[in-house]
Amino acid sequence: MSGGDMAKPLLGHRSMEGDPSIMPTTGRTIGVLGSGDFARSLAIRLVCSGFKVVVGSRNPKRKAGLFPSAAEVTFQAEAVKKTDVIFVAVFREHYSTLCDLADVLAGKILVDVSNNTEINHHKESNAEYLASLFPACTVVKGFNVVSAWTLQSGARDGNKQVLICSNNQEAKHTVAEIAQVMGFTPVDMGCMSSACEIENIPLRLLPAWKIPIFLALGLFLCFFTYNLVRQVIHPYIREQKNKFYKIPVEVVNTTLPCVAYVMLSLVYLPGVLAACSQLYYGTKYRRFPDWLDQWLQHRKQIGLLSFFCAALHAVYSLCLPMRRSHRYQLIETAVKQAVEKKMNIWVEEEVWRMEIYISVGIIALGLLSLLAITSLPSIANSLNWREFSFIQSTLGFIALVISTLHTLTYGWSRAFDENQYKFYLPPTYTLTLLVPCTVILAKVIFSLPCIQQRLLRIRRGWEKGRYVKFVLPSATGEYSSGETSSNV
Repeated sequence: MSGGDMAKPLLGHRSMEGDPSIMPTTGRTIGVLGSGDFARSLAIRLVCSGFKVVVGSRNPKRKAGLFPSAAEVTFQAEAVKKTDVIFVAVFREHYSTLCDLADVLAGKILVDVSNNTEINHHKESNAEYLASLFPACTVVKGFNVVSAWTLQSGARDGNKQVLICSNNQEAKHTVAEIAQVMGFTPVDMGCMSSACEIENIPLRLLPAWKIPIFLALGLFLCFFTYNLVRQVIHPYIREQKNKFYKIPVEVVNTTLPCVAYVMLSLVYLPGVLAACSQLYYGTKYRRFPDWLDQWLQHRKQIGLLSFFCAALHAVYSLCLPMRRSHRYQLIETAVKQAVEKKMNIWVEEEVWRMEIYISVGIIALGLLSLLAITSLPSIANSLNWREFSFIQSTLGFIALVISTLHTLTYGWSRAFDENQYKFYLPPTYTLTLLVPCTVILAKVIFSLPCIQQRLLRIRRGWEKGRYVKFVLPSATGEYSSGETSSNV
């Protein structure tokens, strides 16, 4: 599976939480083969959940001190004989060492908790390989997506889902029962063919974040290079002034709001494109292109990265007066004014511009903070759909509009000053206005009654060119059928 596929929610899989057929029972004896970190954490959690635990080790005397006193540590053969459910907590390459126990393991339920070091490292999953070595056993894949830390600290401090798959339904329910008693939420992932997918999940590094992160980095590099040319290279070439000191703070601080502003507009641009597609084709049932579908799925990550860049911009802006270069510039300006005997340097327009600019920026950052907080699962789950939609859609669009006002007040009339065009390049903020203004204009157009009503009808199931059958009475009293187009 691709990284984008793994980013999708597991809508097709059934949560077994609250299943009446799963009856939690404690006091059952559970076996654990292995003495590594995961085996120890698993034994601790099982003991705390009320199970009797028998640990099978090749060196029980040396390993006994690593496990809780309530767990019995013995040889592997002895541990296997005392239980019907055994967690195999050893690496794939050590499965063959258990072959001597094949006769004793016959008829047992083996829970494979292993993972690989690389995605799709083997042609078959670890669970399928274990099943091939022990055909007389029932193998269940599970608990591999749960970390050793989560097992020790409890499900409250980690992901509660335990993904389970097996070809034996009864064995799956047995393992799901154990998981539920331990405080986890078992999720039925189907038959053993899903084991490869389950084993790949812990190996994926931020699958839903790769595209947004690369997008943010690309935008940052583009804007950073553009600002570097305007703020550093231009004065160095044209005026022989060394302003390379601006790179660490000032150039970065000019780049961050550009990235945040464009990223925020990219959250709402795919919705505009989707609406245009639905209006053009006159249906909501036509599949979007893959690139647009992926874009729609990554809007949350793009929005959070936008907030991250905006927060960094706020911190950088607060630190600007702390720089030594800024202090030198203030002293230099004060000396020049004293030499020129300028007593009143107050510029009313600039004062109002900066006051409005800072105030609007604070409001925009506050709205972005609200959007980021409500995107957290713990907060989102406490909101109903209308509340969540209002915050993420309506307030999000308001945040985009206020961010646009923040940018416009920063530019003010300077956008028409020819001195602002370095190497004939326009100021950076004028470039950032292109995408957001397009989104805002499209939203205004979609709010027109004629277009809004048509789009609403399409999203409620109306289709252009669809024929609807109807029945009319004839002159003789009999009924005749006909059809008409739904867009007439």
